Amino acid sequence: MERYLRVLKLFWGTSVQAELEYRLNFLVAALSSLGSLAGSIFSLSLFYRTGYQFQGWSWDEALMVLGVFTWLQGISATFLVPNLNKIVIQVQEGTLDFVLLKPISSQFWLSTRTVSPWGLPDLAFGLLIMLYSGSELGLGPLSYLLGIPPLLFGAVVLYSLWFMLGATSIWFVKIYNVTEVLRGLLEAGRYPIVAYPAVYRIFFTFIIPVAFLTTVPAQAMLDRSSGLWLLGAALLAVTLFQFSRWFWGFALRFYTSASS
Repeated sequence: MERYLRVLKLFWGTSVQAELEYRLNFLVAALSSLGSLAGSIFSLSLFYRTGYQFQGWSWDEALMVLGVFTWLQGISATFLVPNLNKIVIQVQEGTLDFVLLKPISSQFWLSTRTVSPWGLPDLAFGLLIMLYSGSELGLGPLSYLLGIPPLLFGAVVLYSLWFMLGATSIWFVKIYNVTEVLRGLLEAGRYPIVAYPAVYRIFFTFIIPVAFLTTVPAQAMLDRSSGLWLLGAALLAVTLFQFSRWFWGFALRFYTSASS
C-alpha cells in the first residue's frame, strides 16, 4: 500500500504541474462549470416556480440532490475522464503493452495515471450547493457526516461502471459513443428519482443505478434514507468494484497486444 501511495503522489504531482502550464484553462473550466450549474438550477426552478414540487421533495431538498450530482460531475472530470477515456487510446495505439509490463497493477495505473484540476470547480460548486441547501434546511454537521459514506459509494459505483465500459475497448475499439450514452443516462441523477415515472425509477435503480449516485446520498444527509438503502449502496459499490477487477482480468485474456 505504501508503494502505491508513493506512485500515486508521483502521478498526480506531475499531472498537476503539466496542467498548470495552461492556467487560463482553469478559468475557462470554472466559467463553463458555472454556466452549466446556472442552467441546471434554472431547469430545476421551472418545476417549482408554479408551486409544483416533486413528491415529498421541497425546493431545498431537490437542490441537495443537484449539489450531489454536481459534486459527482467534478469527480468524473477530475479523476475519471482524464484516465478512463484514454483506455481506448491505449488499445488503439498499442501503448497498453507498456502498461501491462510495469510492475504495478494495470487497473491502478490506468485509473490513476493523471488528474485534471479542471474538474475542481464542479467539486467546489457541488459542495457549496449542499452546504447552502443544508443551511436552509437546518442540517447539522452530523447530517453531512452521514452523507459521506453513500457519497463515496456512489463515486465507486460510477468508477466501476465507467471502467468496465472502457475495458470493452479490447473487443470494440471505438466505444466513445457508449461512454457518452452512459454520461447521458447519468444526467438523470440531477433530479430526485421520484421525478420519473415508475418504469424509469425501476430502470434508474436496478439497471443503471443512478438513484444510488445522487438520491440516496441526499436522503442520507436529509435523514430520510433507511439502513436498507445504505446497505444496498455499500453492497452495490463493493460488488461492482470487485466485478470490474474480474472483468478487467477477463478482458486481458483477449488482448493480443500491438505486435500480434
